[in-house]
Amino acid sequence: MSNAWQYYLLKILSSFICLLPYKGVLWLGKILGKLYYRIAARQRRRALLQIQESLGISLETAEKHIDSLFMKLGQTFVEMLYMPALTLERLHQYITIENRHFLTEAVEQGRGVVLLTAHVGNWEWLGASLAMDGFPLAAVIKRQPNDQHTRILNEYREMAGIEIFARGTTELVSAARALKKGKILGFLADQDAGTTGLFIEFLGKMSSTPTGPTVFAKKFKAPVVPVFMVRKPEGGHRIIIHKPFYYEDTGNEEEDNYKITVKMTNIIENTIREYPDEWLWFQRRWNTAYSETDVEYKQNMSSERIGKQA
Repeated sequence: MSNAWQYYLLKILSSFICLLPYKGVLWLGKILGKLYYRIAARQRRRALLQIQESLGISLETAEKHIDSLFMKLGQTFVEMLYMPALTLERLHQYITIENRHFLTEAVEQGRGVVLLTAHVGNWEWLGASLAMDGFPLAAVIKRQPNDQHTRILNEYREMAGIEIFARGTTELVSAARALKKGKILGFLADQDAGTTGLFIEFLGKMSSTPTGPTVFAKKFKAPVVPVFMVRKPEGGHRIIIHKPFYYEDTGNEEEDNYKITVKMTNIIENTIREYPDEWLWFQRRWNTAYSETDVEYKQNMSSERIGKQA
């Protein structure tokens, strides 16, 4: 049976939400987040376990962080449905950009930019904000388990001016061409990468880490710019842009790949430690089993294949 009705239901809900003032959006999101906290027992338990193990904090502190996380996730969900109502004027009202010059100068080099980010804060508004503010943004995304959710998200992303490419498909060839044209290519690099990832220590445990940002930074000599969005206590968001860095080619490809992937992972980890109630603690980040006998670097896509097809 087709589940297209879910798309239309979300569109109707989105139309209603777009009529609300932004304070109403945040209030509704907070209510939904509290409800989600109560009904999503499995995710809540996993989040509590993983945050305690990773940060070494008490159950009481963990519960405060996860309670706050679920409320913020509710707000993020409602904000996503509010995206058709976003205008540049509203973005400037709700969002501040810190160290904008780092990203501007990286784009001006003309070699494309690898934008490194994670599921911190409202990552959808992060992309929409940069694209609507004039940055030439493209993104490599992972399809949602529900196609209708992917459908509406991609519709709203493209509405904001983001060019979308799906991870693990031939669309990555087009993503490489976009980077070659000087665009910003965004990667959410905090998910389990399965058997194709590089095992890196992340928040105290070995985890299979995506290598896409490394591959593109190496092939195109593009600057890597870490960018994250976090919530302001009074409402709205901050976009935090970090200083660019580059792939260092010493001739030892395996070691060079490892070093820059570790650097990217550490930046994400430090951001999570600084804003512990902003990251998706219930995601299965450590799902792929680690074996010391299988630590060789495996790329999502070989640099050679990108070179041949880009």
